Amino acid sequence: MAHHRGSDPETEPNTRLYNPYQDLNLQVPITNLYKLPTSPEFLFPEESLHQRRSWGENLTFYTGSAYLGGSVSGAAVGLFSALKNFEQGDTLKLKINRILNSSGHTGRTWGNRIGVVGLIYAGLESGVVAVTDRDDVWSSVAAGLATGA
Repeated sequence: MAHHRGSDPETEPNTRLYNPYQDLNLQVPITNLYKLPTSPEFLFPEESLHQRRSWGENLTFYTGSAYLGGSVSGAAVGLFSALKNFEQGDTLKLKINRILNSSGHTGRTWGNRIGVVGLIYAGLESGVVAVTDRDDVWSSVAAGLATGA
């Protein structure tokens, strides 16, 4: 970013001054400061109008969130199932093994199933936004209805 003659770098609204030597306690006056932006920089002004994740980020976020939620829920169901299926002569080692196997298997199963639902939802929402060129609550509702169908 070029420094315009007559403009004061401390008063420019979208920059902040950065001194990389501020923590070194140097007694030398530092006059060369870097101007860092305080807001995101965009190549084109139209990019600043769309404040949303890209379709790839959306896909990763919704799929990962759904998988994580499904895995935790499935692990909890597996834990209670294992606790319910304890037998009278089980040792502590056998009980722990039963809990780990049951919660791990059920957690993976639920995580995969709900993760696929998140994947379908993210793909449909990104498709609806791309077709309608609008990102509002109705795009999410349409994607949710289509996912449920």
